[in-house]
This record gives sequence, C-alpha cells and structure tokens, in this order.
Amino acid sequence: QVELVESGGGSVQAGGSLRLSCTANDYVYNNYCMGWFRQAPGEGREGVALITHDEYTNYAGSEKGRFTISKDGAKNTLYLQMNSLKTEDTATYYCAALCARCSPGACYSVFMSRRVAYWGQGTQVTVSL
Repeated sequence: QVELVESGGGSVQAGGSLRLSCTANDYVYNNYCMGWFRQAPGEGREGVALITHDEYTNYAGSEKGRFTISKDGAKNTLYLQMNSLKTEDTATYYCAALCARCSPGACYSVFMSRRVAYWGQGTQVTVSL
C-alpha cells in the first residue's frame, strides 16, 4: 500500500514562509517522479512543482522563484519550501507520486494531466494579510 504523508501546513501572514514535507516508502521515493499540487476553494487542482527520481525539477507559473521542491534520500521525504507567500497561495496542498521510472517528459505530461498514480491526503496552507 502506497502512503504519502504530508505535514507542515498552517497559517502565515503574507510575505512569510512555510515548508511542506511529504514522506513516502522506499519504493515510491526511489522510483517515482513526484510533485506538489494545490487546490483552492472552488477551484480545480493545479500542479505546483515536480521532481524526477534523478532530481530534475520543473515549476508551474508564478511559483518559480518563490517555491523550491527538493528531496532528502536519508529521510525518504519530499519538500516544498514556500517563500514570499501571497494570499492567493491559500489552498490545500497535495503531495503526489506521478509515475514510476518515467522520463522527465513523461513526468511532465502526467503533471500537466494530473493523472497521477497516488495522492497524499493534503495539508492546508492559509495566507492572510
């Protein structure tokens, strides 16, 4: 059973920072392209960033430069460092395992289609003025 466990969400003022974490089992961590998505109230789920198993990264939209996706192999953990947060970043953030041993191009296709293999349960991020 694949389990992705997220943590690190919370409430922060605009301009502040948060770091989200997602822990996976050995197989998922070592073989899957992974990513972060978010869903604001009343909106669809959108991709935020992805990282392949060999640590190629890609970002969507305006998050590039403010958000950083990374991995820690010693802890089987995926991170999303979020800086200079804006009120429009308020959403539930989801960790996802996208595809196993896929190329960066295939990973990006899954990322854009949101047809991921596994989802985490989500963690709430609220940014206020």
